[in-house]
Amino acid sequence: MIRIEHLRKEYPNVTPLKDVSTVINDGDVISVIGPSGTGKSTLLRCINLLEKPTSGKIWVDDVEITDPKCDINRVRQKMGMVFQSFNLFGHRTVIENIMMAPMDLLKKPKQEAYDEGMRLLRTVGLAEKALNYPDELSGGQKQRIAIARTLAMDPDVILFDEPTSALDPTMVGEVQAVIRDLAKTGKTLMIVTHEMAFAKAICNRVFYMDEGGIYEDGAPQQVFDDPLRENTRRFVRRLKVLELNIESRDYDFLGMAGEIENYCNRNQITPKQASRIRLAFEELVQQMLVPALEKPRIQAVIEYSEAGEQATMTVRYNGPRSDITAEGDALSLALLKGMVSGMRYDAEDSDEYPNRLILAIRA
Repeated sequence: MIRIEHLRKEYPNVTPLKDVSTVINDGDVISVIGPSGTGKSTLLRCINLLEKPTSGKIWVDDVEITDPKCDINRVRQKMGMVFQSFNLFGHRTVIENIMMAPMDLLKKPKQEAYDEGMRLLRTVGLAEKALNYPDELSGGQKQRIAIARTLAMDPDVILFDEPTSALDPTMVGEVQAVIRDLAKTGKTLMIVTHEMAFAKAICNRVFYMDEGGIYEDGAPQQVFDDPLRENTRRFVRRLKVLELNIESRDYDFLGMAGEIENYCNRNQITPKQASRIRLAFEELVQQMLVPALEKPRIQAVIEYSEAGEQATMTVRYNGPRSDITAEGDALSLALLKGMVSGMRYDAEDSDEYPNRLILAIRA
């Protein structure tokens, strides 16, 4: 078991981990996902002290590895790490790469280390490459060798730092297959990955990293299909978001229309759908809401899903709880209905924005 309490890691210009506390149980297979720069790799490197935490404590079983008196090399013998850049020794053959650590650190006899190395090479499907050098292998083969080298130490915990990110797409599957088999062995795995389908299929827990910590922790079905928090939802559904805020009748309508146009161009939204987004914003916000509110406070959030090529516009506004589409200008409402495939009004428990209208823009 790994226990982390109030882990913080600071660099001179950024703090990727602000306050991380969690428990990783024996046998957990955890996919670590999130946007770039949110501390995913930093978390892994702190767990085996390749990065020294700024503050906080980490226990592996009953050993506090952040204690300066801890023999971290002994702990690392039970904690392997697979890097995205393979880190194989280029001047050693494949089998020598696998034999080195067991012989040097575990003091295994050469024949025993060789026999175990060949067994592991057969496990990852590369026994015929035993006498090759790393530069004679493909990227996928190098990563499988790196996994075999890690397994040679028989670790209880294996940390994978984006193990397929440096690979040609045609080689990703062969490495994922090896990791899938490992997930069935009862070892504890943590896998930083951008491959969402793979993450969902392989793990029993997901860490979504954001805002300096583990933003959401749950089962894959919950995190990927019904996330509890907004940033998780946007990430797993690959949503591109534009937020517009209006606090006056004299707001810059043309400027916001330009922002919408740039947003649509940037995300390669089809011209027809982009036109519908702009017109929906104009009719609902400019023609219906702003004239109806004495002191308008309006938030419009446009979300576009790359996966489904779907766009929604969520508009929150102040004033009495009322569905503007039930009492707004008839012509504007008719035009709005032509832009959308569905509309839903909700009254919200909010003093700032008591009204919410969700529009599904026609594809």
